[in-house]
Amino acid sequence: MAIQRGQIYFVNLNPVQGREQSGERPVLVVSSNTINNQPLVVTVVIGTKGANVTRDYPTNVRVSTQDSGLPLETVFMCFQIRSLDSSRFPSVPAGNISGKILEKIDNALRLCLAL
Repeated sequence: MAIQRGQIYFVNLNPVQGREQSGERPVLVVSSNTINNQPLVVTVVIGTKGANVTRDYPTNVRVSTQDSGLPLETVFMCFQIRSLDSSRFPSVPAGNISGKILEKIDNALRLCLAL
């Protein structure tokens, strides 16, 4: 099954450099399905445990377990954007975001990218 916009996967982000997020983390697919269906890369924003982010910022979107299907509240840091090879992704997504939550992600991405 093809990777789709709005799906969440746990992906190993290593190797990294500097302040890049590392290790196995939830990532939210934000690239369009047109891109995702090509043999290119998949663009994602990286998530972290909600408990790790004590203050909400306009560049982050806090997502409940009910809205994502993940086991923990997750904050997607829209300033942490990466394009990853599809070989990093497991065959089954861990969760999904849609509707108003995905709109919040889009708005945070616009802010981060000055769009």
